[in-house]
Amino acid sequence: MTPESIMDLAHQGMRVTLYLAAPPLLTALIIGLLVSLFQAVTQINEMTLSFIPKILGVFVALAIAGPFLLALITEFTENLFASIPLMVN
Repeated sequence: MTPESIMDLAHQGMRVTLYLAAPPLLTALIIGLLVSLFQAVTQINEMTLSFIPKILGVFVALAIAGPFLLALITEFTENLFASIPLMVN
């Protein structure tokens, strides 16, 4: 296994991880920003107000993006297992 192939595998793994983490994280970020803006406008200083909308938003994001994310991780894993014989040299 060459250093280039190791770096390529690491790059692919980080890219897949980024794609898997992006939908729930971006959803939580946007909802948190909107709830914070609402709290600033209404001067409500309740720290626990943002938890339920974030949980629901992340659940909806995962329900919508779930098939894409599952296909992505399945394809990556199949390619990884298929390349194992090529790595043993």
